[in-house]
Amino acid sequence: MSFGFSYVGLIWLIMLFVPNLIWTKNKPRDYEEYVHKENKILLIFERLGQFIVTPVALIFSDFNYKGWNFWLPVLGLSFLCMVLYELSWVRYFKSEKTMKDFYRSLCGIPVAGATLPVIAFTLLGIYGGNMLMLIGSIILGVGHIGIHLQHRREVYGPKKKKQLPVRIVFGILKGIGILLLVAVIGFFAFAITGRNIRQIKRAITYRNGVNDQIYVQLDGSEGYINVFGVSESNPVIISLHGGPGAPSTFVDYDWQEYLADDYTIVSWDETGCGRSYYRNADTDPDNSSLTFDQKLADLDALVDYCCDRFGQDQVIILGHSYGSLLGSSYVMAHPEKVSAYIGVGQCVNETDYYGDTYSYEDALRIAREQEDDTSEMEAAYEAFRSDLSLKHLMALREYTSVYHPQTDMTDTSTMAAIFSPVLGVDDARWYLLEMETLMGGTRYSELIAPLEEKMTTFNLYEAGEYQVSVLFISGSCDWVCPAGLVKEYADEYGLRYVAMEGCGHSPQGQHPDRFADIIRGFLLEVD
Repeated sequence: MSFGFSYVGLIWLIMLFVPNLIWTKNKPRDYEEYVHKENKILLIFERLGQFIVTPVALIFSDFNYKGWNFWLPVLGLSFLCMVLYELSWVRYFKSEKTMKDFYRSLCGIPVAGATLPVIAFTLLGIYGGNMLMLIGSIILGVGHIGIHLQHRREVYGPKKKKQLPVRIVFGILKGIGILLLVAVIGFFAFAITGRNIRQIKRAITYRNGVNDQIYVQLDGSEGYINVFGVSESNPVIISLHGGPGAPSTFVDYDWQEYLADDYTIVSWDETGCGRSYYRNADTDPDNSSLTFDQKLADLDALVDYCCDRFGQDQVIILGHSYGSLLGSSYVMAHPEKVSAYIGVGQCVNETDYYGDTYSYEDALRIAREQEDDTSEMEAAYEAFRSDLSLKHLMALREYTSVYHPQTDMTDTSTMAAIFSPVLGVDDARWYLLEMETLMGGTRYSELIAPLEEKMTTFNLYEAGEYQVSVLFISGSCDWVCPAGLVKEYADEYGLRYVAMEGCGHSPQGQHPDRFADIIRGFLLEVD
């Protein structure tokens, strides 16, 4: 939730109040007779809802126009409801102004004058991600719509009963419709309330430190970072996500918050993806300037920014999956700027996706020991070797994963995403772009294509040597960046290695507290 004037809220309130002011001089005949019969409980709900909705609409900038995005139709629907609301008033003012005219349905919507603005403000709450607007709209709806439905029944009398089969069918359809509506609104209310609570908690926790979601100028473009911590004087951890091109900034806060008392956390949507991509999409829509070297230069600029802003000589680099490839390359090139390196799901040998060959060979061994039919898995591997595409890679992993089950299926990342206090429209846009790949979409693959060469040629053994303190963390059941390969490398070079038992490729999204404890213990030893 963001405090600030909302011009959209003001427009909605003007559209709401102006017809009501005109109505005070054009009330239906006998209206006062019905007012005295209003349910007092419903009236309390109505007044309370009005008390919440009116100021909230004005003091939160969440409701203002945010550009073209997939949330815009929600704002559009909200506005459409307000337009229909105005039309219902125009129709009434042109009528004979009877109670029946006042309570006529519009486009099948009963008591349109009460129902439409409630829907409009509910949608506005969803668009703005504001729990106060949602709560206020629901309370208002119970009271306002309830009162006017009561009046409508009094004006029109009981409905003529339909035949029993018709009543049953309509009853079932109506019940399903109500359940769907309650489920949808309930989900949004649940998610938005959880998100707002976390936003408020963060604002309080980091009030004397830093809590920014900003864009900073890097070497070649602007980059999005999420920065938070209780003190700006704490050491800085720069977190690099995987992929390439799979930003997890909006989820990673879940494990990073366990470290925020002692460290300033900086999560970066790396160049060419996520919010950073959309920030620069007007000038480089196809990522034509994206290269691995450019990413390294941008990371170097980010390190310099963090050191200058927070008064540090060095930073701590943490890389997950592809981020460990980027992080390792940077740490080996700039050891003077890094005090420690943490590789999570560390890339060791990615030459032609060797990790998946390693996984395949182990899965094939297990399958043969079990005397399973391996023909389909072998065919999938041959297809993959002939075309190292994402499509064939995912097909191969479907077969190998059967023989490498993850024994600990705990997951905190899904709820962390739903309740994320830093989730933005562009985070969701990019995630949907990633998901498109599973349905045959190619845009995501095209955008990250400039990084594919590095992904298929990187070999940690040939990259150089670490000249800083190093910790590797793997899930013991990680076969994406096989834990066995990481342990072999760590043992050979005498580096710290910790396996989180039963976890997969992203242990930080399974046991964030344990994960953070491992990091804290390591960094305390380094200090």
